[in-house]
Amino acid sequence: MQFAEVAVQNVRGFSPAGRFALKAGYLVLKPPSAESSPLAGLSLALLFADGRGTDASFIAAGAKSGKAALTFVGVDGVTYRVLRDLGGSGTLHRMNPTTQQPELVSSDASEISQFLRGQAGLPPKTTFEQVYCLQSAQLPSRRPRKSAAAAAKVDPKTSGRYPSLASASTVLPAEDIPAAEAKLRALEQELAASTEVDSLQFKADGVASQIFDAEQRLKGTEGLKVAISEAEAAWRAAPTPESLGLPQDIVNRLKRHPKVIARRDEALARLNADRENEAEARPTSVPPLTQNMGFWAGLGVGVLFLALAVGLGFGVDRTFRYLALLDIPAFGVAAFLALRYVDDLQKATRHGSKENRFDIREKKILEEYEAEAAPLRMAQKALDVEDLDGIAPALERKELLAARVAELRDQLHTMESDPDYLAAAAQVQSLKAEAEALNDELTQKGTYVRDVREVEREMGRLKESIALAKAPPPPAAPGPDGAVPVETLEDPSPMLLSQAADVFTTDILSVQAMLKERCVQYLTALTDRRYQGIEWDREGKAFALASGRRVPVGELPAKDLDLYYLALRMTVVEKASARVKRPFLLEDVFTGMEEVKLPLIARMLKHLGTLTQVLHVTSHPGFAQMSDGPVNV
Repeated sequence: MQFAEVAVQNVRGFSPAGRFALKAGYLVLKPPSAESSPLAGLSLALLFADGRGTDASFIAAGAKSGKAALTFVGVDGVTYRVLRDLGGSGTLHRMNPTTQQPELVSSDASEISQFLRGQAGLPPKTTFEQVYCLQSAQLPSRRPRKSAAAAAKVDPKTSGRYPSLASASTVLPAEDIPAAEAKLRALEQELAASTEVDSLQFKADGVASQIFDAEQRLKGTEGLKVAISEAEAAWRAAPTPESLGLPQDIVNRLKRHPKVIARRDEALARLNADRENEAEARPTSVPPLTQNMGFWAGLGVGVLFLALAVGLGFGVDRTFRYLALLDIPAFGVAAFLALRYVDDLQKATRHGSKENRFDIREKKILEEYEAEAAPLRMAQKALDVEDLDGIAPALERKELLAARVAELRDQLHTMESDPDYLAAAAQVQSLKAEAEALNDELTQKGTYVRDVREVEREMGRLKESIALAKAPPPPAAPGPDGAVPVETLEDPSPMLLSQAADVFTTDILSVQAMLKERCVQYLTALTDRRYQGIEWDREGKAFALASGRRVPVGELPAKDLDLYYLALRMTVVEKASARVKRPFLLEDVFTGMEEVKLPLIARMLKHLGTLTQVLHVTSHPGFAQMSDGPVNV
């Protein structure tokens, strides 16, 4: 348990308004004026409100109203906030760990007290006041002295409990015995009612604890349900070919894409080979026929022989006409060359036609590849992946998520089918009904019932008052030297050891064995080794060992008794913090102590701050220097 923040408005001893964050360790709270800030008293009023408006005493002078709030982390790890209008109503809020928003728990004083004890780990008021709060009024030197005769007569075990040093006062004889006896009978009735309420409260706390355990067991599936919800949302959001507008066979297209690339490359390779073969067979160029000298030579020779045959055959001798036969081969050569020219032209024309067919083939190959590759590029863009290899994992994610959802649902079914889970589910309703019945019964008993110890304490004092009235104590007999025994201080040990026994849930003798060594260490350090040891009897009365003498602590000098009380208080807090951490609240209790002792006390408090939270209200600069951080309140 740790205090996290104190907020005040018009509270005496504090600033007019403010919020003061508190951390772990040893903190010094510096009041704004010479008046000490009543941190311990205010904390008791907030955490243990009686519903009677007694906390109005904390309203600052001159102010009509005041408010105070205390934020703390309970032993269950949950943050709580108690807010009260001083003298009026109050509320308890709990911080929701999921939404980080405060949720109202209750506005009823008794319900708040029951909840804080059952859930937040708050101890009973008497324990918190006498163990975890140290106020100046609790120092033995500030208590009235007892006469030796009264000290010998009064048994601290008369009522079965030890009185509170903060609220105890000297018992005086009853002025009206019948009225006192009537009040005693009323207190006996109140004690019976308080005992019954305390028993009911104990049962209610136990049921509340069982409900908490059962709900925690049921809440064990909440994380799994959240995981299922998230997995289902991810499954619904996962891409599919239909949601992206892709072909249904996109995965198959992706698998055969390497073969499509290989088929395209193979077709383009064959096309290039055919082109190369065609280029080799194609003539480089076809010169014009007019540039062919053989054609002109054959044609010229044929014309020459024809002319000679005509001229000589008709003019000289007819025999020369046979020369005309020689123009046949000459013209034949010319005709052959002309035919070959025509053939070359035809070949050149056929090559141009084949080149067009090659282009058509190439275009067809690329179009077929594009028809296969276009959906893949569309999927790559839609899925926002760097390459085609990322398409398959992205599309397969939905199947993986579906398998994950099925796995989580199986786990949830297994957990909800567990016998312990089914028993907790069946038990929580009956426990809530039982808790509601107990709360109704507590409500019927009254909105406010005093603690059993407080009633027993008042009964014990009233019985003592009646006894003193009926049989006044004899005057103190003089001692051996003729001197009248002086009044002694009250021994704080029985009350404090009794409260420690409640904290450690053991008997007083076991507590004494647990505390003795450490208490002696504190005491010897604080008293400069004037006392070498401490002993307690079966009733818890303490005796200091000094120079071979065994002195009741009530007979010690007042300052030494205060140091013993401080040593015992710090020992109880130190040992209790090893089990349950609760804040240790100190108001300005060291005023008047020797200045040379204060640094040692500050180091001791700083050591306690390593074990639990220590909040010390003081304006002394020496404590602030030794602390883990001062807080101006």
